[in-house]
Amino acid sequence: MNDEVLESREIPVEEQDNLNDRIIEEDPVKLKFYEDLRHKAKGWTNEKTGKLGGKLGEYLFMLPDFFILVSRLAVDKRVSSKHKLFVSGIIAYLILPLDIIPDFIPLIGYMDDLVLVVLGLNLILNEIDEKVLRDNWSGEGDILHQMQKITAAAEKFLDKNLLTRIKKWIKKI
Repeated sequence: MNDEVLESREIPVEEQDNLNDRIIEEDPVKLKFYEDLRHKAKGWTNEKTGKLGGKLGEYLFMLPDFFILVSRLAVDKRVSSKHKLFVSGIIAYLILPLDIIPDFIPLIGYMDDLVLVVLGLNLILNEIDEKVLRDNWSGEGDILHQMQKITAAAEKFLDKNLLTRIKKWIKKI
C-alpha cells in the first residue's frame, strides 16, 4: 500500500439520491418484474442443474448487483481517480466480449466475470473506505459478506489455473 493519504467524505443526501437516480430507477413495477424474473430463473437453475448448479446460480444472480456497484463507484466523488480507472477496467472486462470463460457456456460462462469483479474489489478495499462500498451496494445482504462467500466458493470450486488467469487479468487492469 502506498503512502498516499486517501480522502473520504460523506456524500450529501441530495447527491446520493441523484447518484441512485442516474444509475438505477427504483420503479416498483420494474423492480417487481426483475425480482419475478430472477425468482423464475433461480427456480429453473435449481430444477435443471441440481444443488451445486443452484448454488452457482445464486452467486451469478449477484453479477448485475456487482455491475451496478462498480458503475456507481466509477462516478462516486469519494473514490480517487486511480481507483476509478481500475474500476473502469473491471467494467470494460464485463462489457467486452473477450473473456477467460466464454459467456455462451451456460452458468459457468459468467463465473469469471463475477470472480474478477470480487477479486478486483478486494484489491481496492484496503485503500478505500468500506463505507463507500456499502453506500453504493444495492444487492442483497452485506457486500463484504457476499464478497467473502464468492471468494471462498471460487477458491473451492474453480480450477487453480483459472483463478491464476483471472488474477493475471486483474493485474493487467
